[in-house]
Amino acid sequence: MRTFRDFIEQLKENDRMAVLKRPVSRNLDLAGLMHSLEGRPVFAPEVKDSDFAAVGNVFSTRELISDYLGISKGELVPLMVKATENPEKPELVETGPVLENTDDDVNLHKLPIPVHAERDGGPYISSAVVIAQDRELGRNLSFHRMMVIGNNKVVMRILPRHLHEFIERAGGVLEVAFVVGAPINVLLSAAVSSRLGQDELEYANALAPVKTVRLGNGIEVPAHCEFAFEGRITREMHDEGPFIDLTGTYDIVRKQPVMEISRMHHRNNALWHVLLPGGLEHKVLMGMPREPTIFNEINSVCECRGVNITPGGCSWLHAAVSIKKKSEEDGKKAIEAAFAGHKSLKHVVIVDEDIDVDDIADVEWAVATRFQADRDLVVKENQKGSSLDPSADPETRKTTKMGLDATMPLEGKTAFEKAEWKKVDARDYR
Repeated sequence: MRTFRDFIEQLKENDRMAVLKRPVSRNLDLAGLMHSLEGRPVFAPEVKDSDFAAVGNVFSTRELISDYLGISKGELVPLMVKATENPEKPELVETGPVLENTDDDVNLHKLPIPVHAERDGGPYISSAVVIAQDRELGRNLSFHRMMVIGNNKVVMRILPRHLHEFIERAGGVLEVAFVVGAPINVLLSAAVSSRLGQDELEYANALAPVKTVRLGNGIEVPAHCEFAFEGRITREMHDEGPFIDLTGTYDIVRKQPVMEISRMHHRNNALWHVLLPGGLEHKVLMGMPREPTIFNEINSVCECRGVNITPGGCSWLHAAVSIKKKSEEDGKKAIEAAFAGHKSLKHVVIVDEDIDVDDIADVEWAVATRFQADRDLVVKENQKGSSLDPSADPETRKTTKMGLDATMPLEGKTAFEKAEWKKVDARDYR
């Protein structure tokens, strides 16, 4: 079973990680360095005024994620689809590496928690996966950014989704845990939009084996995370923000719930995972878990061959989808299914299976050569949009959505096909 730490060591050994040679400040500099090295994992062995090392950009590309899971890039979406359809309960063990050290006197200021940008409301924990338990609904995993407001207090951004439902069912106060430095299968599963009552750790275990340990408050967490925290979400409310959102723009300040942290557990020489807000790693971890839902919806109306929620669309608002076209209506059907599969989707391009959806130049070529706006454009006005879209109506969040059917017609398709070149090994001529 590969762990987060195993992967960091592998990246260092293979010279795929930028190792900082000097101490770095967590106030702006750490995030600034990670931004300048986008797409390349970064290891900061010494963070000023901190007891721990920091890492970032760890899963900032599909290649990094597929390497962790030991599969090809093209197998990622099918594997996630299979995991959501075949969840497996993780194994509970008595102890694990995350319990190597326990501290009841929590001081968050000793951790390498960055101030990412100048307008941030404070230092932010950006990679935290919150694990909550409900007597009837079971376990829930979800991402929540946390602004540090005291030695053992954070204010959390909580949307009206599953964790919010758990808090209301508990009467407004809820015992929870959160982890930092989790393996990729846990991170991807925590970002999946699952039904209420579905345990996302079962998705994670179906992607790759997960063992759990029980903390002092009774909540099970992945045994091989770098850090685990026990806490209580309280009725206290506090200003949260400003903070950079997925779109790379600042979110507004809101009153949000405060969590009091009672205990911290961590591995020996633990590594703090910094998730750069609005960066490639943030985008990949937000967007990829939506691709299986789009895939499944489209596959119910035609044959889906690939999905890419694109970084240029903030890994949330745009998607490129390839299909194996069997009828002239398949492109339009796929457009409608894509919007059903990801409600926040704003623009989608449907292409044929000969187009690589991970190659945006290839997708653009299909639009240029196979698309006519008068017959192939679908415009959907007055639709419910995403709260992340700054161009949507600020009061209603309504937006106009667009689908482009850039597939070839079945009749006379030879005029639209790509030319093929003989495959020649250039090494034979050098």
